[in-house]
Amino acid sequence: MFEGLLKPQLRTSQSLSRITGSVEMHLFCTSLVLCVLSACHMITSTTCDELLTSEDAEFCKGELKLIYPDLVIDTCWIVPQRIREKISKEWGSPQVQLPCADEEKNYTLLMVDPDAPSRKRPSRAYWRHWLLVDIKGGAFKTGDVRGVQLSAYTRPTPPQGTGLHRYQFLVFEQPEDQTLSLSSQEKSSLGNWDPQAFVQRFGLAGPVASLQFLTQNHKD
Repeated sequence: MFEGLLKPQLRTSQSLSRITGSVEMHLFCTSLVLCVLSACHMITSTTCDELLTSEDAEFCKGELKLIYPDLVIDTCWIVPQRIREKISKEWGSPQVQLPCADEEKNYTLLMVDPDAPSRKRPSRAYWRHWLLVDIKGGAFKTGDVRGVQLSAYTRPTPPQGTGLHRYQFLVFEQPEDQTLSLSSQEKSSLGNWDPQAFVQRFGLAGPVASLQFLTQNHKD
């Protein structure tokens, strides 16, 4: 008699157990996904579909640091969407710091875009965005890069629809008693510049430090 009464209760208990276990597993999986997405956001400060390639990540070396009004960059990374318009339209040249600079030496800082007009078709590379020479090592350590400006700073303004562009900052040691300058041909255009030829022409050593960030048009 009692066996007949207990069997339905047992089946009901087992069903409730299965339902409870299924709900708990669903909640666990949801929490896990949210944690992964959150971690991805914290690590990259951007979206999970915009992760650096190993090639781009390995470009950075040394202790170079860029300081914009609301942004400090000291490693290779992709600029998040919310900041792209500021870096392209509002902010001027960053403060650049090299803590490991030798106080007895002078340095050259160059900023280029190797992806002009796009990374797939860089027909105008390298685009020269900034060129400073005769930066005193002692001042460079504190972020004071008031050297001789051969090319004024121009903001990163990748054309719409051309994807991510790399903006590369490279630092070289200058030989003593060397006067650096751009040729008349180099002065005539910012595009199709050959930074390697410039480095070799003046016997610059390095790069002793390099850093890059990636960004794209803020409307994309």
